[in-house]
Amino acid sequence: MTSIQAPEVLISEVGPRDGLQSVKATMPTADKLRWIDALASAGLREIEVASFVPAQLLPQMADAAQVVQHALRHTDVRIMALVPNLRGAQAALQAGAQKLTLPVSVSPAHSLANVRKTPEDMVEEVQAVLRLRDDIAPGVFVEVGMSTAFGCTLQGQVPEDDVLRLAQLLAQAGVDEIGLSDTTGMANPAQVRRLFQRMFQEIGPLTGAAHLHNTRGLGLANALAAYEAGVRTFDSSLGGLGGCPYAPGASGNVVTEDLVFMFEAMGVSTGIDLNLLMAARAPLKAGLPGEPLYGMTPEAGLPKGWRT
Repeated sequence: MTSIQAPEVLISEVGPRDGLQSVKATMPTADKLRWIDALASAGLREIEVASFVPAQLLPQMADAAQVVQHALRHTDVRIMALVPNLRGAQAALQAGAQKLTLPVSVSPAHSLANVRKTPEDMVEEVQAVLRLRDDIAPGVFVEVGMSTAFGCTLQGQVPEDDVLRLAQLLAQAGVDEIGLSDTTGMANPAQVRRLFQRMFQEIGPLTGAAHLHNTRGLGLANALAAYEAGVRTFDSSLGGLGGCPYAPGASGNVVTEDLVFMFEAMGVSTGIDLNLLMAARAPLKAGLPGEPLYGMTPEAGLPKGWRT
């Protein structure tokens, strides 16, 4: 992979993983590959293409290794995979993933319900993944997305001090980057700005991506607040694919097309061609016919005189 030079912000496309594993239908592998190719052609520099979990638990990701290996032909894109544990990390590294992301929930209630481990137990799992990475693939980047950082449907409020304490533990473990995830769509702009500012104060340049949901219509406002706090990497999903299970009928992930339009309209370079990005909806629609897609920019089109 060539060195990735993000313009001013890095848009990390998570639709092929986060989006696809959130819908009931399983996208045919051939359509996944065409979709990933279209995303790469649009100028995306980081794509989360798969999740390495047992196929019986998540049949949508049964072709994870094949998808990673295909995606690696795009030498100007960092190919990322989600891994929930050491076993998943081993499979992802064997497939050739160039970046691993591990979800670690700040909320003990959420963590126990989802992985049957406390947040502190998950820090130990992350340490095991880092040792494996160092042994067999020292060039691979490892990030943690701290889930439920802005609130939890099981626990309710998640104290900011708990977020910062966990971030410190992960930083001490040797993680390359630590982001914040609005897993439940409960964040607001003032909260996002404040918490990311505190993250920068606590762990400095290890502060990573903003993974935001549009569950209550605040996705772009929260992204702008994160940008103003200093964040320069943003997760999003083409068409907002991945409905939020906590709010039936609501959009899930921030829509990549709208996020890119916001930044480009502000004069903040993303390196992404919006026309090609919106064209990438075609293979997505072909692979998941009937699946609702979101996005105001694709609906309205680009303004007259928009630069190409």
